[in-house]
Amino acid sequence: MGTFACSNPKNSTFVPVVGLSFFAIASGFLMSLIPLSLQSFGLSLTLTPWLASIFYLGLLIGSLQIESVVARMGHRLAFILFLSVLLLSIFLMIALPSAATWLAARFIAGIAVAGVFVVVESWLLMADTAKQRAKRLGLYMTSLYGGNALGQLALVPIGAVGIFPYSVVIGVLLIAILPPLLIKVGQPDCTGHQKIKFAELKTLSRPAILGCLVSGMLMAPIYGLMPLYLKAQTGSAEQSGMLMAIIILGGMLVQPVVSYLSPKMSKTLLMSLFCLLGVLGVIGILTTHDSILLSSSYMLLGASVFSLYPVAISLACDSLGVSKIVAATEIMLLSYSAGSVAGPVVAQTFKHYNNSLIMYLGVCMLTMCIYMLIKSATSKPSDHSAIPQ
Repeated sequence: MGTFACSNPKNSTFVPVVGLSFFAIASGFLMSLIPLSLQSFGLSLTLTPWLASIFYLGLLIGSLQIESVVARMGHRLAFILFLSVLLLSIFLMIALPSAATWLAARFIAGIAVAGVFVVVESWLLMADTAKQRAKRLGLYMTSLYGGNALGQLALVPIGAVGIFPYSVVIGVLLIAILPPLLIKVGQPDCTGHQKIKFAELKTLSRPAILGCLVSGMLMAPIYGLMPLYLKAQTGSAEQSGMLMAIIILGGMLVQPVVSYLSPKMSKTLLMSLFCLLGVLGVIGILTTHDSILLSSSYMLLGASVFSLYPVAISLACDSLGVSKIVAATEIMLLSYSAGSVAGPVVAQTFKHYNNSLIMYLGVCMLTMCIYMLIKSATSKPSDHSAIPQ
């Protein structure tokens, strides 16, 4: 799967982190804006789960092709390309507001976002030690989720009706392009070619792959379906945006904890514990009517869901050389994308239950908690299931 190797003496975190932060603000706003703005463009709300699933289908397809693009162009130019494609998809949506156009645009956007994720993740993960990787991954996740949370808050002053909110998204994405466009140093230097062979895939950590898969199954419904669920519960798009921001803020605040604990304890046990916290958050959402406790439960849910991917990808990369990081991140993104495609559709099978989306999230996390607890109890502490060097 891999096609190249990169050395990291000049690998700076400034460009990817700053670019990612503005991308995350735009992306966070856009994820809630799309389902909430459908009716203002004359589109049906029944399009919501399909828009979410086709976006993640694009993410899935894109994750298979990104590595070769990065190999030919380098991280900086690839970053610019993928952000530009995402911009064009938004222009397409507001220029031709129809169901077919929006589905096509979101598919294209998914491919572009896959590119952004692989470029930034591999750029930051090209460090020499597991401790450095954990620290950089924590920085990546904090920037991503912090930006997403700020983007959700934009729903209150900007609203979710008409073209203007999409113009704001376009403006923020243009700012995201500036760091890689203006700063031409600091990217990893590509020095050779190295692949993860097909026969080596079976040696990748299965809990890591499953962790990314379930992360997608949880995060896609949260981004794609939660805004409408919260609006139905609160009756207000502004309150929906506030609660979405609280969910993502929980994901941001837990990242330093993930970075600290990830190198110090079993990652399967860590994922099990975070899933258990998520189950407690779900119980709180279903049982409390107090606004403070409800907000705290949503924050706990966010901390749980948004912790799985960084722990899983860190587990996958534990004993990998720098030359295989891009290939590994691509495989993990592929697993995440497969879960993301399935998540919104599977979540719809719970629609006959009260609080269907919350019930779906709770079942996923409880199942994951039990599996990871069993894996932690039956695995040796030193077993990282690494790809042979």
